[in-house]
Amino acid sequence: MKCFDRKRAFRGGMLALLIHHPLFWGGIGSAAAEAVPGETAMGFTLSSEAFPPNGEIPRKYTCDGGDVSPPLAWSGLPAGTRSLALIVDDPDAPDPKAPKMTWVHWVLYNLPADAPGLPEAMQSLPVGTLQGMNDWKRTGYGGPCPPIGRHRYFHKLYALDTVLPDLHRPDKAKLEQAMAGHVLGQAELIGTYQRSR
Repeated sequence: MKCFDRKRAFRGGMLALLIHHPLFWGGIGSAAAEAVPGETAMGFTLSSEAFPPNGEIPRKYTCDGGDVSPPLAWSGLPAGTRSLALIVDDPDAPDPKAPKMTWVHWVLYNLPADAPGLPEAMQSLPVGTLQGMNDWKRTGYGGPCPPIGRHRYFHKLYALDTVLPDLHRPDKAKLEQAMAGHVLGQAELIGTYQRSR
């Protein structure tokens, strides 16, 4: 009985040492360390001078206006960031009272880590940036155009520990798959829009 207790104590002690050893987490680490969707890394922020968090997106950035991309700015990138990815989507489609899908408005990746943001009505991408497909089956920005009700538009910026290969105009799912295990942090900005009738 004493021998069994001693073995059990030894095994428990070794497990405790392993769990607290950095190499243990490094070995299984990227998934455990990856940012949880919706969680913002400390100090990593995404903002727009066009609208406040949870505020109304001005008409000019929607299908009812010029349908141009809003200005975006970010700061506080996590250490080790080598590139950024941006996904803008609407989880309230087609009706916020009965959502059935998430509509993707914009997909960008390999934004350079030293870029401070994106200008309004962006005409040319920062050097090295690649585009993915939105749900209109085209690249580029497509502004809010909700068929009914007030929708939320999630602007999600991901800091990655790598520069991704050319994914040849990926959709959101393919980009997320490529980013898996490389996300150091996520910043999020939500805007809303409802069309006037």
